[in-house]
Amino acid sequence: MGRTALLAAIVGGGLAACGITPDRPLPVPDSSPAVTPPVPQAVPPVADDGPLPPAIQRGKSRWVPTRWADLPGWGQDSLHEAWNAWVRGCERPVAGHAELCREARQLSIATPAEQHAWLHSRFRPYRVVESNGVPPDGLLTGYYEPIMPASRVPTATHRTPLHMPPAGLQSGQAWYTRQQIDTLPAAQAALRGREIAWLADPIDALILQIQGSGRLRIAEPDGRERVVRVAFAAHNGQPYVSVGRWLLDRRAIREASWDAIKAWAAQNPSRLNDMLWANPRTVFFREEALSELDARFGPRGAQGVPLTPGRSIAVDPQSIPYGTPVWLSTQGPTLNTQRLVMAQDTGGAILGAVRADLFTGWGSWTDEPYTVAAALKQPLQMWVLWPR
Repeated sequence: MGRTALLAAIVGGGLAACGITPDRPLPVPDSSPAVTPPVPQAVPPVADDGPLPPAIQRGKSRWVPTRWADLPGWGQDSLHEAWNAWVRGCERPVAGHAELCREARQLSIATPAEQHAWLHSRFRPYRVVESNGVPPDGLLTGYYEPIMPASRVPTATHRTPLHMPPAGLQSGQAWYTRQQIDTLPAAQAALRGREIAWLADPIDALILQIQGSGRLRIAEPDGRERVVRVAFAAHNGQPYVSVGRWLLDRRAIREASWDAIKAWAAQNPSRLNDMLWANPRTVFFREEALSELDARFGPRGAQGVPLTPGRSIAVDPQSIPYGTPVWLSTQGPTLNTQRLVMAQDTGGAILGAVRADLFTGWGSWTDEPYTVAAALKQPLQMWVLWPR
């Protein structure tokens, strides 16, 4: 399921490893680091003075060949962190990259110098620009996987259900609106028994629906607590309307953030349903078991492979195909980094040649993955690494 940038999801449209082996399980973490600073590595200089190949026209973008020395910060990244994302991406490789994936797997435990040498010999960097050749004002945003407490059964405090799709729902079929689901007996009857879990805050349920997936700490009736993942299964075929934009248009809030939206809701409980019902779309989920190994990765992105915190990005697939290694450079108030990432996801707000959404990890409201994703909105440059 594709993702949407966190800020864009609030005000705009659309729904958005660590060398662990099965015999070395780790406990399910509360959250993952959103961004880990790169550790400088000693990398020998590369001879790169031959003729450059022609530019490549790629849908919405143009790829302009360049030298390795032109990549800002090249040679200073901890490539082993990106290698885990690369190996996961090789579960669904780019067409024609099967041999490269075989070699990449063999280099998983190689030294940084060996990994860099392989990249230099097998790939060429290309600067991503607009299709007309003009370098654009790129944009980097962030998204994350929410972790929220839930109850398996309704309680006095947990009264907002997350549903599986109703029986017989067809893709593209217009079903009941959000308001009708909350008010019409026929809609409620169709969803009876389809509840996965119950949340305490309807805005948290809306956030899960916009993000498209999340983790639940579910309190079971016998007192046990389980951590599971809920993943996008379907939606009700209704148009998406941003509740943040709805509030901004009414001058009810000054900035479109979930903190501002929650604060407004707490001050205006009698108007909460008006805000929620302004968005007629409802998302249905499926529950997925979360093994100790799965918990070290994010949900599956549009490429169909698990996302790696800080190393997976959502892109416009008409600009960059899934599974492509990308050198990312950004400087701003939230993040200053140059690093290797993998194009493994997309989203409704991720459009254009130099546009990316960085997957920051998983966590709750106070954890770094959320705070970084919520704040990240800054300039971006990208280079794809493409086979010679």
